[in-house]
Amino acid sequence: MSNMTDDSPSMQASRDSADDIGAIGAMFMLDMDNYVAAASVGYEGLAFYFGGRGGVLGDVPVGDVVEAFCFFPAASVEAGWTQAATVESRHESAVRFAQAAQTWAAKHLPDDGVDYERTAALAGRVVAAADAGTTTIFDGWRRLPEPESVRELAVHRVNALRELRFACHVAEVRRSGLDPYVAFMVKSPGMADVFGWPEPRPTPSEADRQAWDEAEAATDRAFGADLAVLNPDELTEFVALLGSMRAAIS
Repeated sequence: MSNMTDDSPSMQASRDSADDIGAIGAMFMLDMDNYVAAASVGYEGLAFYFGGRGGVLGDVPVGDVVEAFCFFPAASVEAGWTQAATVESRHESAVRFAQAAQTWAAKHLPDDGVDYERTAALAGRVVAAADAGTTTIFDGWRRLPEPESVRELAVHRVNALRELRFACHVAEVRRSGLDPYVAFMVKSPGMADVFGWPEPRPTPSEADRQAWDEAEAATDRAFGADLAVLNPDELTEFVALLGSMRAAIS
């Protein structure tokens, strides 16, 4: 990472891919059809989000889950994590969450017009080579069974990259000393009600926004180091593939 310049191909790809990687995962995670289906088996509120996404961590103390989610209020994480355990095991929750991504992909992405096989192959190389620690959602996600269909596999692996970048961002925000609640209010203040952040809510200062910008730049560098397993031509190709996948979503 120390040899990476701001104009290196992997840094450029890190910046250029961030929005598409984030959006593809967010679309399946925010799809209300998934929560309706989860409610039919007993999940309540956001329990499927925290229990399903966090289930890859295994049967760990709730404090570990709060740490992994970082930017979400502890009370919301604890409530969801606790309620999810009354429905099924942690592994079963995680598998159901991964299957929700597959269901979403089949419903919202076309059968053809996107090179899913190549997207999955390139994403898979990054996922396999990355080292984001053993207590991250990313590391748990990549240990899940993968779908056989190339469309669903592409979505599965792109979401793994979303979790990898998220793990990088968590690490960089913590390294910066910026309070996660304040960081959340810099990035996603419109989601504060959805995720249960209590009032009164902090108003980020200019110094806070600068610290967040610096953490985001450090995230670009960290994720860029992971992307560097691909050569420059592959990086350009991968960014374009991600863009075509996002554009094809209906």
